[in-house]
Amino acid sequence: MTLAKEPIAQPIQRSHTAGDFAREEVGLANRNSGLPLEALRYDVTPIGMHFLLTHFDVPFVASAQDWRLEIGGRVRTPLSLSLAGIQQLPAKTLRVTLECAGNGRANLVPRWQTQPWEYGAISTAEWTGTPLRHLLEKASIAPDAIDVAFLGSDRGFDAGREHNFGRSLKPDAAMNDDVLVVWEMNGAPLAPQHGFPLRLVVPGWYGMASVKWLKRIEVLAQPFDGYQQTPNYHYRHKREDPGVPVSTMRVKSLMVPPGIPDWYTRHRTVEAGSVELTGRAWSGAGVPITRVAVSINGTWSDAALDPPQGKYVWRGWRFVWQATRGEYVLECRATDANGDTQPVEAPWDSVGFGNNGVQRVPVTVR
Repeated sequence: MTLAKEPIAQPIQRSHTAGDFAREEVGLANRNSGLPLEALRYDVTPIGMHFLLTHFDVPFVASAQDWRLEIGGRVRTPLSLSLAGIQQLPAKTLRVTLECAGNGRANLVPRWQTQPWEYGAISTAEWTGTPLRHLLEKASIAPDAIDVAFLGSDRGFDAGREHNFGRSLKPDAAMNDDVLVVWEMNGAPLAPQHGFPLRLVVPGWYGMASVKWLKRIEVLAQPFDGYQQTPNYHYRHKREDPGVPVSTMRVKSLMVPPGIPDWYTRHRTVEAGSVELTGRAWSGAGVPITRVAVSINGTWSDAALDPPQGKYVWRGWRFVWQATRGEYVLECRATDANGDTQPVEAPWDSVGFGNNGVQRVPVTVR
């Protein structure tokens, strides 16, 4: 496994479009599953409902006993650790909400042709592992280290560049006691699609930081230049812009679709009367949610907030709507402790990263 990444394959030329979804987009949507929004009712997402984004193939690991995590680069003591050895280190369990940075990009017009997320690339799980800092302290980072790269065993091409999926954190961020090297999800060993046997979980950040199938940690004296660190995962107004790196999640909320759906269109039908609307709201970097407002055809009212579940966890909300016959559009909008509020209209991004515009749910009341 190397850090060098050279253009090898000629990539398919993609573009922005407002038209039908391409066959390749449909294929990606079939591989990468989102959370059914009715599953927002669960405090902790069942493993089989947790959203998935796999850039390349799911690596086949026959036995965790043969897995080794290598730690090298600018360290005083290079390490080759077994899973059993890592599990001997101090462990902790954290409940963490993860969202894909591209969640919502299919709702932008025009959209970039890639994984066409609507709303479902969000979930919460309980992750058990050891704080990454224990491994880095064991290896002893050199004083000239300025970046810590994490490489998974999944490998493929993106934009014509062959590479292992990899991301990095600055040493101060990597030493945060809540950044975990994880071997369990919801009390069970990691499933193959979720990174078995070992993955990183970086609370408060978009999901790209939580590298799955973690195989190597490389401490560097220069910035990591892997494709998924740069140029990918940058906010850009235009594709040619240098951009700003994507990092922590933006404030956002979603609603459990009320009533019952139409099979094909998913349009909702609700019975007249008292209807309890519920959902979840979250923000990044451990910043708590302080308010959620609900709109009924453009009239906004405050929702009640459920008790917090933890620093990095979505927060439940609820609102009672006295529904009368007619056609409605329902919306929800969160505000966090920093005073950041979801925009009504989605912020434009060339590839659709960080879309935290409000969700709109058309409803017929009968």
